[in-house]
Amino acid sequence: MEIEVAVIGAGPVGMAAAAFLHRAGVAVRVFEANPDRVWQSRATTIHPRTLEIFDSLPDERGSLAARMVAEGNPVPATHFAALPNRLSYAGLDTSFPFVLLLPQPDTERLLAGHLAEQGVGIEHGWKLADLTQDEQGVTIVSETGDTRRARYVVGADGAHSATRHALGVAFPGNPASTMGFLADVRLERPPAQPHNWDYQRGSYSALPLPGGIYRVFGHEPGDTGLTPEEAARRQAQIPDEAELRETLKRLADDDLGITEVLWASRTGDTTRHAEQYRTGRVFLAGDAAHVHLPAGGQGLNVGVQDAANLAWKLAAEVHGRAPRRIIDGPQSYDAERRPIAARLAANTLAQAALMVTFTPGGKALRDLMSDLIGRDGDTADELRGWLSGLDVSYAEDGSLAGRRVPNLPLTDGRTLHRALRPDRLTLVAFGSTTVPEAAVRSTRDWHGLAAVLVRPDGYAAEVWVPDEKITNDWMEH
Repeated sequence: MEIEVAVIGAGPVGMAAAAFLHRAGVAVRVFEANPDRVWQSRATTIHPRTLEIFDSLPDERGSLAARMVAEGNPVPATHFAALPNRLSYAGLDTSFPFVLLLPQPDTERLLAGHLAEQGVGIEHGWKLADLTQDEQGVTIVSETGDTRRARYVVGADGAHSATRHALGVAFPGNPASTMGFLADVRLERPPAQPHNWDYQRGSYSALPLPGGIYRVFGHEPGDTGLTPEEAARRQAQIPDEAELRETLKRLADDDLGITEVLWASRTGDTTRHAEQYRTGRVFLAGDAAHVHLPAGGQGLNVGVQDAANLAWKLAAEVHGRAPRRIIDGPQSYDAERRPIAARLAANTLAQAALMVTFTPGGKALRDLMSDLIGRDGDTADELRGWLSGLDVSYAEDGSLAGRRVPNLPLTDGRTLHRALRPDRLTLVAFGSTTVPEAAVRSTRDWHGLAAVLVRPDGYAAEVWVPDEKITNDWMEH
């Protein structure tokens, strides 16, 4: 079959999945409903773990992550629920101790360029209408009747996923009850503080993006407590420049000197989660599998991490060397990623409550949470680890197996994340431990271990303590 994996959707998640699959030796093609790339900004935030994942995609500048950092705006801290005290990333054990602000069109352009350099095709204007599958593969049909055949399909086609609808997978959750404003603008008078909140007026934020652009967003009290029908009507009413000026005047006593509106939209707290991520030979990833309030810029990041988790497992299945544990067992894509998305839904709903509860009680709760973050203790560590993606783990019972392995320096001058194989696991040894010749060695210890077997997505598959014999059924794969 010419196409081993067809990816439906050429957003960041779909293109990332295609890049990881191609690097693992899979014949992949991307199909996108829009006739051209979408230039609306939407997601702007890339967190450290996502940059680590992109760092494993090599190119002429070293890696895709290096290209992104060169074009973006690195910021050393991030916010939780737009609270005044922010979470510093400066001390994180990563090569990317910052949030990268990069408009989504630039992220997509860089991903599309990477795929083009690798010879991976993207067919624009190809809108999925239906699919059927059998024991050998999947037939996908476009709205124009064009038919293609692939061994597997990855649906990364957004919240209104045609792939999910064709599968008949339920998408339960909560409809929107709040609908705020969101825009990319140029400002003459940006506010002194990036996040501003008042329980009588509402909230507004202004975050600097590359090129002198600001992402402004916020809510007024009247934007909350909406019925689903009211939220849908509000979502359809895209604010123009005059409305944005009036809104900011109500919130800030100043329109902040808007000189240009590049893009505007509405954003709500709709929260939904697909009942399953795999149906036979078809997978769901990113917004096709989970949607939520875009708080903290987590959607793109969790979606790309979906893609990284899925790609190496699907590549192993395509090549006929996948153990059962990663097909339908405890380390399968569905088993590992569904709990992550459930936690994402919970934390964004919590942020929504902190952001739009415009009451004295809401103010007290915000002050309390901001104070806890400002102390930089356990609360800050928990939130920082989750938002950055560095503490996301598939481990059970406190084990190190299933946890992210940091970008350890290796004795051959490389770092671990760039040394990871896209299609197989990497054995890393520490100290004087006797290991197979195929192992690489680190110049730095990791939790006092003798060795760690690292998955292509950067997580530990197995760990060994000193004097423990290094043998395991993973080693066959």
